[in-house]
Amino acid sequence: MLLLDYENVLIKSLLTERFSGAPPVSVDQIVSDFDGVTFHLSTPETKTKILISINVKCFRELVQYGAQQVLEREYGPYIVAPEPGYDFSVVIDLENLPEDQTAREDLIMRLALLKRNAMAAPFEKAFDEFAQLAEEASRYTTESAPAGIAEGGEVMTIHYREEEAIYIKASHDRVTVIFSTVFREETDRIFGKVFLQEFVDARRRVLTLQNAPQVLFRNDPPLELAGLPGLQDAGDGKISYITFGMVA
Repeated sequence: MLLLDYENVLIKSLLTERFSGAPPVSVDQIVSDFDGVTFHLSTPETKTKILISINVKCFRELVQYGAQQVLEREYGPYIVAPEPGYDFSVVIDLENLPEDQTAREDLIMRLALLKRNAMAAPFEKAFDEFAQLAEEASRYTTESAPAGIAEGGEVMTIHYREEEAIYIKASHDRVTVIFSTVFREETDRIFGKVFLQEFVDARRRVLTLQNAPQVLFRNDPPLELAGLPGLQDAGDGKISYITFGMVA
């Protein structure tokens, strides 16, 4: 089941209505998500052309890991120069939509997943690295594997929120995804620890979750982040790290 954020649902709803043949109307709406991502839906030139723009705090980091290529793959003919104050923009011409209804629905869904597709770039890169490292590792024993294979790929860092980040690292046997989370209040830290620890314990208790990704919860940086510059001091207990170990 695919879950959509509020702004995704809004875009999907608006485009579904517009794509259905409803009379074109002027649009000028800004939507902000909890993670600081901002969307702007507008019709600056004509009612039949909808401009959709997105601003992402970590967009420059995402571009380093291939976001531009992913977005060009998903939205190629619709891409225009970014609207001032935004990182990426597309224009949808209601007078030049795909004829096939299935193609229209696919376009609506792809536009609704604009943030998801931008954020997907480092994950795609990590799984590509995982496949390459796994193939190379298959030629060696554990003891004879070169350092580059044993250590895995680089740690990709995405500062998606203020003081919080996503760390992604490919190895020959898994892709590790680490979320740093800040709990400022004592009560939040207590509830947060209980909730996040449930991720860890559920996999142990429920038989059907035995094949789910490994989950670890800790207050100090995991070993995968050893030596990484810019890590905040976790000594005050405000920062927690949630690690997911995934295999393609």
